[in-house]
Amino acid sequence: MEKIVRKTHQIDATDRPLGRLASEIAILLRGKNKPSFRPHIDGGDIVEISNCNKIKFTGKKFEQKVYIHHTMHPGGLRTKKLADVFAKDPGMVLKEAVMGMLPKNKLRDLMIKRLLIKK
Repeated sequence: MEKIVRKTHQIDATDRPLGRLASEIAILLRGKNKPSFRPHIDGGDIVEISNCNKIKFTGKKFEQKVYIHHTMHPGGLRTKKLADVFAKDPGMVLKEAVMGMLPKNKLRDLMIKRLLIKK
């Protein structure tokens, strides 16, 4: 069994579109850029993001996109606009986009821990 070597990637988010940046981060966290990639092994790298508050949004997403969460109780639908979430914590918007691009399995929580967002 070979040892997993994790490199640290530093990415500047200034004027980068949210979706393209998130897909690049998801590839690095998952380890798909390595020749030793296997889907059942968490062999990805560490990713550090800086300048999250300068991410670029294309189209009308900044005004129109809505995050939806349900509490599983009657009448428990909760919505938040992207502009409100971005004003409070810009890193959360990027983290949610990356979470949506990672596989929905037991490895996702381990992968997202290696995403370091600097203010």
